[in-house]
Amino acid sequence: MKQYDYLIVGAGLYGSMFAYRAHKAGKRCLVIDRNPHIAGGCYTEEINGINVHKYGPHIFHTSNRQVWDFMNSLVPFNDFINSPIACYRGKRYNLPFNMNTFHQLWGVNTPDEAKAIIESQRAEFAHITEPRNLEEQALKLAGRDIYETLVKGYSEKQWGMKATEIPAFVIRRLPFRFEFNNNYFNDTYQGIPIGGYTPIFRKLLEGIEVRLDTDYFENREYFDSLAEKTLFTGQIDAYFGYRLGELDFRSLRFEHKLMEGVSDFQGNAVVNYTEAEIPYTRCIEHKHFEFGKQPDTVITYEYSRKWEKGASPYYPINNERNNSLYARYAELAAGQPNVIFGGRLAEYKYYDMHQIVEKVLSMNI
Repeated sequence: MKQYDYLIVGAGLYGSMFAYRAHKAGKRCLVIDRNPHIAGGCYTEEINGINVHKYGPHIFHTSNRQVWDFMNSLVPFNDFINSPIACYRGKRYNLPFNMNTFHQLWGVNTPDEAKAIIESQRAEFAHITEPRNLEEQALKLAGRDIYETLVKGYSEKQWGMKATEIPAFVIRRLPFRFEFNNNYFNDTYQGIPIGGYTPIFRKLLEGIEVRLDTDYFENREYFDSLAEKTLFTGQIDAYFGYRLGELDFRSLRFEHKLMEGVSDFQGNAVVNYTEAEIPYTRCIEHKHFEFGKQPDTVITYEYSRKWEKGASPYYPINNERNNSLYARYAELAAGQPNVIFGGRLAEYKYYDMHQIVEKVLSMNI
């Protein structure tokens, strides 16, 4: 008998949820993570009484009551509603695209007025039957004003290429909301854990052995020898030594700034900057996630960047080339009966937090 039932590589949401459920089932677990902290990309750190989302904003939302109740059983959530703002050449626009946005763009006051303008602008691009890129797709869906003001520059920064070079599938649809409603999500439940996300992970990993600053690949043979099975939440191509080639990701860079004596910098948790000339994609003011009244504030400028080895991968690029390559890695993974591949990096799939929670809660462990 080996020392552990499960070696869990990664103390992010998938790994920590799995460890929690396995531990509750009486399994012996070892969790390792190369980071100096638990919680992966959800990690929050307190600075001057403000819980800072160190790797970008995380707003939990779901329509699954079981998922919502489970998360609140760990840490109570507040009633924060995600209502981001877009900034283009000094003007502010509400997101998602709703009647507030249309009023700010065109001065319209009724849904019929907004629909008429959108349809007239879309008509200019009716000749595009098969959009070849993001630009053609967005123009066909939304018309010129919305595309140039709120889509073009932001998308180019996010993907690191011209809109005419970004695949059309990136924007399959652009939802319009013909009501004065700035709630970004349509889910039944939404909020932020009171006290930040890190306490959730402390609860999930309570009573479980966790080794931080520990890189699986630096001593792989040793770690593999410790447990009957492995849950791997890292990059699937890295697990197989990139033998078939590298999968592509987008990465992010964060610039955190403590502003002492500034009680409120931008009046909102998230402001997107949609013009290409501003290098960052958005600015986050963390105190607004928990309705903070501290005398200071902490802001974060978020920059999109190309992923290279050594950088943290954030977003899989699910184009034809990468999906085909992932399918080949998935075949290799299927030949590893004692290894479970789970999470955004291991499955090369974008997951929201609630989807991971729902998936692991339903697993037979």
